[in-house]
Amino acid sequence: MTWSIRWKVMLGTLVAVVCGLLIAGVMTIQALERQRLAQLGEVLEAKTKLVEYGFQPLFGKEHSSLLPAQLQETARDLGTRAVARVTLIATDGAILADSAVQGAELAVIEDHKARPEIDQAFSTGQGRDIRSSHTTGERTMYRAVLMKTAQETSPLVLRVGIPMVMLDHELSEVRQHLFLALGVAFLITLSLSVWLAHSITKPLSDIASAARQLGSGNQALHIRTTAQDEVGLLASTLNHMVDQLHAKIDELSEDRTQLLAVLTSMVEGVMVLDYRGHVLQVNPALERMFGISRIDARGRPCTELFRHQRLNELVAFILQSPAHHQDEIVLPLTGRCLQIEASPAGGKGENEACVVLVFHDITELRRLEKIRTDFVANVSHELRTPLTSIKGYVEALLDGAKDDPVASKNFLDIILKQSDRLDLIIEDLLELSKIESGRVSLKEEPLELQALVERTLSMVKPMADKKRHHLVTAIMPLLPPVAGDEDRLAQVLSNLLDNAIKYTPAGGTITVSAAWASSSRISERPATAIDLSVADTGIGIPEQDRPRVFERFYRVDKARSRELGGTGLGLAIVKHIVEGHGGHVWVEANHPQGSRFVVRLPLGDKALSSASTTEAGKICRLTS
Repeated sequence: MTWSIRWKVMLGTLVAVVCGLLIAGVMTIQALERQRLAQLGEVLEAKTKLVEYGFQPLFGKEHSSLLPAQLQETARDLGTRAVARVTLIATDGAILADSAVQGAELAVIEDHKARPEIDQAFSTGQGRDIRSSHTTGERTMYRAVLMKTAQETSPLVLRVGIPMVMLDHELSEVRQHLFLALGVAFLITLSLSVWLAHSITKPLSDIASAARQLGSGNQALHIRTTAQDEVGLLASTLNHMVDQLHAKIDELSEDRTQLLAVLTSMVEGVMVLDYRGHVLQVNPALERMFGISRIDARGRPCTELFRHQRLNELVAFILQSPAHHQDEIVLPLTGRCLQIEASPAGGKGENEACVVLVFHDITELRRLEKIRTDFVANVSHELRTPLTSIKGYVEALLDGAKDDPVASKNFLDIILKQSDRLDLIIEDLLELSKIESGRVSLKEEPLELQALVERTLSMVKPMADKKRHHLVTAIMPLLPPVAGDEDRLAQVLSNLLDNAIKYTPAGGTITVSAAWASSSRISERPATAIDLSVADTGIGIPEQDRPRVFERFYRVDKARSRELGGTGLGLAIVKHIVEGHGGHVWVEANHPQGSRFVVRLPLGDKALSSASTTEAGKICRLTS
């Protein structure tokens, strides 16, 4: 709980005054009580001596024997005269006489030898005690003396007790008057403390209210006070400080906004650590890289947040030897490759930047480098093979094979075949380069798939007839036209059919089909794409090789592909043309044997409208 200054001043004053009054009152009561007890003790001593003097005649030599009734009567008479309780106790603690009880009740009174004043009297000759009486029930001051008798008998103890009722009553009245005075003093003190607290804290409250308004953004407000003391000086000082503070805040806000804009817009991940290796700040790019939250990351040790041995070793190295350092790590779960640049920031405190790490995601760069390396190696290999063959046969001709008509003709046929293969590779490379660079513009014209399939099949039919293949078409009726480039889509279908014919043994079946992309045609939402597929009954493609068949120069069976004259670029060209149309291509198994290539082409806006109308008509016909 937070207390205001007004309450602190008021309560502090009240507590101090009340404590002083209470202490003074308690000390006054205690002093008065000690004084009254001393006075009462002197009275009791005098009465004890008088009572002892009254008993002395009974224990003279002429009184050889005393009756208990005589002792009891004397005790009652002396107690009445002294206005006190008189008790005569034997050495064994038995009560011989007591002015406060009847004579018949003496026998039932308990042994008094254990009473403090009696024990002190037997030990030292006199004793004193203040307590509540077991017999009368009143708070009593006792005084006991050891009384010697003239007879040769054991000494007796004479105890005289004075009730303290009057004293307690007087002390009670004193307490009441004292508490009344304390109450009046408390009310006066309360009024004075409220006035004092208000006079001191009112200007401070005005300053605090103005400061809150300033903190809420009211920069034009200044603190106003009529005080001419230290509070007024404080107000004027704060006004001057506020002007300077606003200038600094505006400057810092502008710098912070620019810094946050830079950090937020950076593609690179940024992490700031203190001298202990605890995370101070991360930007959104780093959150995406590592899948963490900025709230969870801040304040935690880097080794606990990123359980990556190489990264933790780099952080430990930078913290120990502050110097610029670079390294690369690979994230185990995502496989992303990150380049780290660590730079010292010079901070030595807990919340001061000590190390700044910048993470560059170079996964795509490394992938492109690998693709480039593989591409150069594959192109070199693919070009070297026909060139080596051509060079070998030319050297054979120069060595004398040209003089043999049959051999020279065979060699020249092989050279021509390898030259054609070399020319085909170069043409495919140029074609693929144009498509990837975007230099080939694709048309978006309505295209009937039935006509496209028939046109392409007529082109490949002579090659299929040589291997006695059966060409089958399965085009779903009432398919809307797709938006695309007819020549490029014909090239896609031609490449797929060419591969199907090459890799299907003689007498196989090749099926070209077109259907809606969705499995059900009667649905609330019409389909938005059409699947064009080419299926064969050939040798098939192993499942582990299917994701890579669209890579450049990738072959499942390299020897068989070269034997059949493939360049390894046809499916790569197919993929880029289909993706240029906004579609998708994949390969799957064709049961019971062979492969099935599927090209999914999206429909244009007009085709979608036509498809919706067609769907509605079909549903109406089905429901009727």
